Amino acid sequence: MLKIAHRGAKAYEPENTLQAFQKALDLNSDGIELDVHVSSDGQIIVIHDETIDRTTDGKGLVNDFTLAKLKSFLIDGKHQIPTLKEVFDLVNKKCLINIELKGLGTPSKVVALIEDYISEKKWNYNHFIISSFEWNMLEETSNLNPNIPIGVLTEEDLSKALAFAEKIKAKAIHPDFQLLNENNVLQMQDKGFLVLPWTVNSEEDIQKVKSYKVNGIISDNPDKI
Repeated sequence: MLKIAHRGAKAYEPENTLQAFQKALDLNSDGIELDVHVSSDGQIIVIHDETIDRTTDGKGLVNDFTLAKLKSFLIDGKHQIPTLKEVFDLVNKKCLINIELKGLGTPSKVVALIEDYISEKKWNYNHFIISSFEWNMLEETSNLNPNIPIGVLTEEDLSKALAFAEKIKAKAIHPDFQLLNENNVLQMQDKGFLVLPWTVNSEEDIQKVKSYKVNGIISDNPDKI
């Protein structure tokens, strides 16, 4: 069962920072999950929200700022917002990287970066999975490079997610864990999909979801899985 650290080991370090991803590695996580937007000068930025307001000491939309300007805003007074390339270099093939596409323009840029690391640095497609609630972005990703594993995120309708996953030949379905039971997990697995629920944090919920025999769990505290 894969242990996937949500936004890095978010229970221990500020979310989506290099420190959080390093903590995830230190805790022997099998994967990290992160979110991406694009800066005004076209760089892939690892941050959850479309604004920097909640997580940094600045205010404004991520895609209104250049990378240099974004680097000047601090998280908890000391951490910089990382680029996706910085995260790739930190992880260096040590675990799976689940990239959640958030911002406009992210599919083509993320695909290009993945292809670069595969051709230049001898990574392989199994080091990655791309997920999103914006299914049109997943379709775009699949059209750009059908070899990149896709995870279909859903917080509402499992049957629609399953149908869409079949349509684009996804690798996994990433449901809100509260949608799951033993039967629907088995149904998705019987169709050939990995089931990777999010965000499962309490020990009680982790044990319940484990009993469904899911393929992995996305959690703020991966050491509890």
